[in-house]
Amino acid sequence: MLKHIGKHNDKKIVLAYRQIPGDEHMCLVLYSDMLPSMIHDDVMKVLESPIGQNSKDLADALFRHTMADGRNCLETVHKMGLMKKVPTNQVIITPNAKSNVRLDELNSILNQMEQGEEAIKKMADLDKNAGFTGKREAREVGQNPASRSNVAETSNAAIGDVLTDDQLAAQRVAQAAKMKLEAQQMLAEAARLEAEAATLNPVQTDGTTKTTKAKTAKKKQTA
Repeated sequence: MLKHIGKHNDKKIVLAYRQIPGDEHMCLVLYSDMLPSMIHDDVMKVLESPIGQNSKDLADALFRHTMADGRNCLETVHKMGLMKKVPTNQVIITPNAKSNVRLDELNSILNQMEQGEEAIKKMADLDKNAGFTGKREAREVGQNPASRSNVAETSNAAIGDVLTDDQLAAQRVAQAAKMKLEAQQMLAEAARLEAEAATLNPVQTDGTTKTTKAKTAKKKQTA
């Protein structure tokens, strides 16, 4: 199963943002057949990596990736106009050859998952029953096309507008705040574990622990 891939109007896409803040019925996609070869390879490398698969939005992982020429991957596809804005109900997510689901339905489930176990069960049913809507389609995104020169250009009416620089900057600020919060939570958890360890086996004034002293005393008695 591979996240962040699907189709829009029968064109293979990589899903960068599954929802746009303030415009949740829209998403941002990359048309894989329209990507320059080098950028395509970098995007797919990020998508298939553990960081890409564990990211809520692939754009988060693309932002962390530096391409071979030193450019930031997310900023590059944005500045080149490769990210396209499309309605979520027109995007079909195809995580594997046996399942597909419309993105707006998937977003609804994922947004509910934070609120309880019922939505998690729905997600499990989705995987088990091969999706909610549409016919089954084999996964094609991720296979580097033999030729990209003859791909038809998608019309502006179909793909909408890309994110503005202000919106992209707001995304970066939100991501930074999230990372800081996660770091604080990890430090707090580390402190808790250290305190728990100290309670279980406190260090003596001479630098040894009770466990160490007990083992030393037992060895002396045996000798």
